[in-house]
Amino acid sequence: MQSGFNAYAAAARSAQNTASPRELEASLLLKAGVRLQAIIDDWAGRSRELDDALTYNRKLWTLLVSAVIAEDNPLPVDIKRNILSLANFIFNHTFRVAANPGPAGLTVLVDINRDIAAGLRGR
Repeated sequence: MQSGFNAYAAAARSAQNTASPRELEASLLLKAGVRLQAIIDDWAGRSRELDDALTYNRKLWTLLVSAVIAEDNPLPVDIKRNILSLANFIFNHTFRVAANPGPAGLTVLVDINRDIAAGLRGR
């Protein structure tokens, strides 16, 4: 469980001098999406990696929520609400996928991560 936070912290330290916080968030969302997509693409061979990939994604979204709800976060309240609503969906959907594993349930998580990453990168 701690390894997800350690990975995030390590990535943050290594990217501190080269990437903006938005770029770091986008890169981590894409990394989580790539892990989930790999499981979708090879369910028979990689389904045993599902719990770790879901945990990584959930921890990443937990950190994003923590940043959004911080008192010093300058985002407008409407955007904060939208992100929190999206995170709530992700958490609930993650638990549904964990309870009923299958590649089809992962697609929405991959799509959300990719879309949010693209938005963070201004695309």
